[in-house]
Amino acid sequence: MPRVLISDKLSPAAIEIFKRRGIEVDFRPGLSPAELRAIIAPYDGLAVRSATKVTRELLDAAPGLKVVGRAGIGVDNVDVTSATARGVVVMNTPYGNAITTAEHAIAMIFALARQIPEASASTKAGKWEKNRFMGVELFGKTLGLIGCGNIGSIVADRAVGLHMKVVAYDPFLSEKRAVEIGVEKVELNELLERADIVTLHTPLTEQTRNILSRQNIARLKRGVRIVNCARGGLVDEQALAEALQSGHVAGAALDVFETEPATDSPLFALENVVCTPHLGAATAEAQENVALQVADQMADYLLTGAVSNAINMPSVTAEEAPRLKPYMELARLLGAMAGQLTAAQDDAIRSIRVEYEGHVAELNRRPLTAAALAGVLTPLMGAVNMVNAPVVAKERGMEVAETVHERRGDYATLLRVTVVTEGRTRSVAGTLVGDAKPRLVEIKGIAVEADFAPDMLYVTNQDKPGFIGRFGMTLANAGINIATFHLGRAAQGGDAICLVSLDGPMPEPVLAEVRGLPLVVQATALRF
Repeated sequence: MPRVLISDKLSPAAIEIFKRRGIEVDFRPGLSPAELRAIIAPYDGLAVRSATKVTRELLDAAPGLKVVGRAGIGVDNVDVTSATARGVVVMNTPYGNAITTAEHAIAMIFALARQIPEASASTKAGKWEKNRFMGVELFGKTLGLIGCGNIGSIVADRAVGLHMKVVAYDPFLSEKRAVEIGVEKVELNELLERADIVTLHTPLTEQTRNILSRQNIARLKRGVRIVNCARGGLVDEQALAEALQSGHVAGAALDVFETEPATDSPLFALENVVCTPHLGAATAEAQENVALQVADQMADYLLTGAVSNAINMPSVTAEEAPRLKPYMELARLLGAMAGQLTAAQDDAIRSIRVEYEGHVAELNRRPLTAAALAGVLTPLMGAVNMVNAPVVAKERGMEVAETVHERRGDYATLLRVTVVTEGRTRSVAGTLVGDAKPRLVEIKGIAVEADFAPDMLYVTNQDKPGFIGRFGMTLANAGINIATFHLGRAAQGGDAICLVSLDGPMPEPVLAEVRGLPLVVQATALRF
């Protein structure tokens, strides 16, 4: 009989689901990390919320662990890389608390606009400072959404109902989708200049970290109000505190912080700041929804092998898995390469096309296309998996197409991923060597045969003498060893590409040097 440990507070309904399906379950919230490591070994599954930190050390102490279920969307508290390396499936519940989180953001907007927390504290203290708390109407104000996915679009809907003007910055929001939800799609700088209230609804990625930086906060119109119920790290908290003190920002409401639990912050002493302890998903309905969902998903996996909403594993049946596994890895790698190249240029995706030729065209292509989509979207949007990638693409108005070629080409199997943005088209193609090992065979129509490596450097350059020498010397002077080196070109004297496998991550200063070399058009560090 499988055994599951619930180490955080979950609804009792989750415990009943496990028991009803024949799974032994122990409910032990509040354990210290050491106590959890001491008891984790016998368990097949671990159900958590945000309090438990699923670290490499905890996973090392759990040789029999098969699945970690996160009741909620964020997996910041789970070391997904270590879990994957140990064959542990990590699941989340991506949509169980979307409405609750959106409603919390709206509540924070009202609290800021009418100074409700300060007015309440003053009145309870026996004061009657009616003239002190002069609020502002939301009617007619411009709300700026940074991120307009599932939660952001719900906030937009509520704001439109309040007769607010809504503008949204989201590179992956199509014009068609923007019209459907009643928002105006704008670039970030325009949003900063126009918004009376800014609210964030984007995951924390390398592209979004400190998106409200000191420089961007300075671009905001004077008297703006800022709300963050998404992720800590999206806002430079020190710069925000200074802007609040100077009066440039009229008020801020934060439910999330860069360091949590947040027990000390320069924001806490400021009167024009509303703070809550990560309550975005804290309603009875949301807690019930995510608890039921995670329990069902974990039970399905432990009893039947079915996988739903997995962060690090494709959703396929047990019968399909052995045959599809290498093809799904090829699709994921090709998508990840296309996605990273797209993220480097910050282009909005209009469509994604996956083409199949040869043996792969005869397989169940749905999980393969989902794997390719997850590969494309993850570098751009954070944790996107095979299950929710098609939904995310649809919500953002991205057209997804599959093309099957009956012809037989140079390879027994060929899979091509093409990403079309508003400015350009990128395609990468690959095959399997020995029916198991993924290999890259084409980039932007240029033939390049290369194995994937954990760390790679992709360079587009003008095909003229002198580039390779300067490029190699730049890496050598930085002490960077080249594992493999692959070249290709479209035509003599035209565009050429260089793909290099490295022994470790590419340092940002060295990448900047490469980008500054003569003849270099684009240079992007890739991680797989």
